[in-house]
Amino acid sequence: MFMEYDPALYSRILTGVTLAFHIIFATIGVGVPLMIAIAEWMGIRKKDPHYQLLARRWARGFVVTVAVGVVTGTAIGLQLSLLWPNFMQVAGQTIALPLFMEVFAFFFEAIFLGIYLYTWDRFKKPMRHFLLIIPVVIGASLSAFFITTVNSFMNAPHGFQIIHGVLTDVNPLAAMFNPATPTKTAHVLATSYLTSAFILGMIAAVKLLKGDRHVYHKKALRMTMMSAFVFSIATVLIGDFSGKYLAEYQPEKLAAAEWHFETETEAPLVFGGVLTEENEIKYAIEIPYALSILAHGTPDAEVVGLEEFPKEDTAPPYVHYFFDGMVAIGMYLAFISFLYLLISWLKKDWLHTKFLLWGVAIGGPLSLLATEFGWFFTEIGRQPWILYGIMRTPDGATTSLHVDLMLYLFIALYIILGITCAIVLRKMFRSNPAAHELEQRGFETGGDR
Repeated sequence: MFMEYDPALYSRILTGVTLAFHIIFATIGVGVPLMIAIAEWMGIRKKDPHYQLLARRWARGFVVTVAVGVVTGTAIGLQLSLLWPNFMQVAGQTIALPLFMEVFAFFFEAIFLGIYLYTWDRFKKPMRHFLLIIPVVIGASLSAFFITTVNSFMNAPHGFQIIHGVLTDVNPLAAMFNPATPTKTAHVLATSYLTSAFILGMIAAVKLLKGDRHVYHKKALRMTMMSAFVFSIATVLIGDFSGKYLAEYQPEKLAAAEWHFETETEAPLVFGGVLTEENEIKYAIEIPYALSILAHGTPDAEVVGLEEFPKEDTAPPYVHYFFDGMVAIGMYLAFISFLYLLISWLKKDWLHTKFLLWGVAIGGPLSLLATEFGWFFTEIGRQPWILYGIMRTPDGATTSLHVDLMLYLFIALYIILGITCAIVLRKMFRSNPAAHELEQRGFETGGDR
């Protein structure tokens, strides 16, 4: 049975579906260029053809994901204008600068990516070719930075005033560099690098689990897990700063995430559980003092509870599960990458056991799931505001008909894009395995070493 037609609700669903699909390719688009750069740099520094081949093959796959990301990114731009005209009327005047800069950063990345792909083996000095990937890394990261400042603006609107319903005193730089920008942009970049490292590590782990013991895959696994551990630590540290930002600027969002109903000191952190209609928490794990430490850095700090806010101004309680899922997966990724490095230091014979390889392989899809959880928490946790404290979500939406039809058409488009991307990537690498490519280039195959 179809839901009653509500353009604001359908607009939210369509935008959410588009973002959920796009964020997969956007995350890969930000993180994979850095992994390509690390692989090529290690290949040049060590004169190791395995790392150089890693860079080549990852770059080929990256181009496919970029193509899909362009389509979904364009869809988001169209939907902002078509589905959220009232929001764009206010926000468009203040956030036009980062939107323009994001497009510029993407073109900057795309130009150098094309040159990078075309010039393999065309330089006598490999380092000159490596230099071409640096603008790609910079462009991808800047693109993520600029677009995330738009989301930051939605959570912490700055750089304008509304006087008698008229937008005045617009300051694009103040809008872009709002209080939410440092933590949000840093978190997006760190998690993108972490997720990409685990996705590439997952590919190597699956190959090893299938019995392909080629040294190429072992080096790929080692490089990705070393990178993943560094990025996981960065993610944990930035996550701590994000918690302190929420405590100061969006306390009701933090309280909803933690089911923290009463203002109190020495507040515990609630993990998991079930919430009853009487706001009673059952079956949860409570970590004493942890919420006070997360919010303010000291165990005796006072944390504001949901009781301080009108119910209509707070997020739905199920955001708690998105927050918990994001944190739990983040801790798992940090643990499994640390475990890999620890075993590589203590007992190298255990490095490629099924237990550890499965742990890395599972980390790939989990890292993407954590990214989805994080964005769901960010967007749903801000509700009922599309522009925090200024404009409610239904007020920013279109009142046009047929948004439901657009939803079904875009879902079909994303299914086709997803399937096509998977088929192309699968055929691209299965028809030309790494061992075969190494042999073609005149290098030894490198067996079980």
